[in-house]
Amino acid sequence: MQRNETENPYSGPVGRIEAEMDRMSKGHKAIARFILSDYERAAYMTAAKIGDQTGVSESTVVRFTMELGYDGYPHFQKMLQEELKEKLTYLQRLNASKRFEGDAQVVKSIIQTDMDNLKYTSDMMDTDSFSRAVQMILSAKKIYFMGLRSSSPLSSFMHFYFTLLFDDVRHIHTNSANEVFEQILPIGPGDLMIGISFPRYSSRTIQSIKYARQRGAAVLAITDKADSPLSDNADVALYARSDMASFVDSLVAPLSLITALIVAVGIHRREHIEQTFEALENLWDEYKVYEKGKDRLIGQSDSDLGKDT
Repeated sequence: MQRNETENPYSGPVGRIEAEMDRMSKGHKAIARFILSDYERAAYMTAAKIGDQTGVSESTVVRFTMELGYDGYPHFQKMLQEELKEKLTYLQRLNASKRFEGDAQVVKSIIQTDMDNLKYTSDMMDTDSFSRAVQMILSAKKIYFMGLRSSSPLSSFMHFYFTLLFDDVRHIHTNSANEVFEQILPIGPGDLMIGISFPRYSSRTIQSIKYARQRGAAVLAITDKADSPLSDNADVALYARSDMASFVDSLVAPLSLITALIVAVGIHRREHIEQTFEALENLWDEYKVYEKGKDRLIGQSDSDLGKDT
């Protein structure tokens, strides 16, 4: 039977192995020592490969994981990978990439992982929470975006489009503690803080959403799972799978979720953005913000396109 990880003080795979080591059989101890000695590599090995490395059968490896309280080897492996996402340094993450055998395997493995992340995120999406998030955004007086380090591109992307949808949005874009709190100092009731962070979680983002909550602002968290430290102080939390791709954080599923939020909010703000885009298109044309290629100039002849303007 699977143990309740919220009640077990050694809930992670590494902690469980260390706690049970003295009571293990000889074969299980060999497996345990191998995993503990190089768990960033072991987390991505099959049960058969671990058996080869430790001199035991594949079935022994499977029994080893079940005696630790997991449903089987795939469950154990997934939980070990989840634990590594939060604990590994970037150097250790880089070492984990030793599992790749050549460039072709890298590109196929990374793309497949991102596809799996998207499917998992879609299958597990709480649409009621998504709708609540949309309404929180629409009703906010002022919107603050907080996403630091590897999550910074996500918050920048969201902020870029929200400036087209709303008149008062703020992007918190520094790792300095003093500057962070200077930027969010005015936040208060009626405002919304959107905090974005994935393993390894940014302490500055966690502190900022706590502060926002204390000031009476609403908080929307975009993170990877329910026991993320961001969820504790969020009125609504949306989850997207973000697996570790070597030393790089995989952010394809989070970006897809954020894109869906932008589109959903935009549908509700259609009249506003129609006026905004009409004005912007005129400005972009006047100041030649975007290059107009031949395929974009509809109605002009080839001879016209060759003339100086």
